[in-house]
Amino acid sequence: MNRNKIIFTVVLLLLGIFFIITIVYRSGEKSKVVLPPGTHGVKVGEVIQTTNYTYLQVEENDNKFWIAIVKSDTKPGDSVYYSNDYEMKDFVSKELGRTFPSVFFVQDPSNKLVRENNANQPRTPGKGELKRWNDISVEIPKGGKSIADIYSNPGNFGGKEVTVRGVVVRYNAQIMNKNWVHIQDGTEYSGKFDLAVTTSDSVTVGSTVTFKGIIALNKDFGSGYVYDIIMEQARLSETR
Repeated sequence: MNRNKIIFTVVLLLLGIFFIITIVYRSGEKSKVVLPPGTHGVKVGEVIQTTNYTYLQVEENDNKFWIAIVKSDTKPGDSVYYSNDYEMKDFVSKELGRTFPSVFFVQDPSNKLVRENNANQPRTPGKGELKRWNDISVEIPKGGKSIADIYSNPGNFGGKEVTVRGVVVRYNAQIMNKNWVHIQDGTEYSGKFDLAVTTSDSVTVGSTVTFKGIIALNKDFGSGYVYDIIMEQARLSETR
């Protein structure tokens, strides 16, 4: 084989290798999932189960971090997609006896990509996009107030103990050493139909509960977690 043939053969081999690499690279690019703005897609590495939450060490763009979701059967290797989360720094899990330097509590985890962009939803404990539940009709407890009463005259209730009854529409356990509850009673004032409650008692979504607690106004928990009206130190007196 003369020199020209050797050069020609080498060039063909190099072109073939380049062609194969290009095809593989482009195939990989096409297989990447294009995420809507504000949406995270993470791969699960480590899983830690607790009573109410599943803690996941995940990876996104070569960055590893911890997220927490409502207890699920998520396994290592699974994918999780979400757009509504809030970060808690130096979060202490009493159940695990462990402090996480940073953990993101995810409100809308899914094993499938949701194309709707929820990036502008509020990201505070127990908050998020809360829709009004239909067909809620709750009898106001004796001596109590409706959610509409509280929102229509907040100055009358600030710093005072109030009794309310409502249906639990969201529940987040043990965030900042509190359980966060959102209740609705079917009443509304100026578009406000939901009351946030912090308590040490446990409840379940869909149950009807009666709480007695202190109404706080313009409550700032730090890191942007601000509520115009919230019930604190609430005690559960009835559930059904």
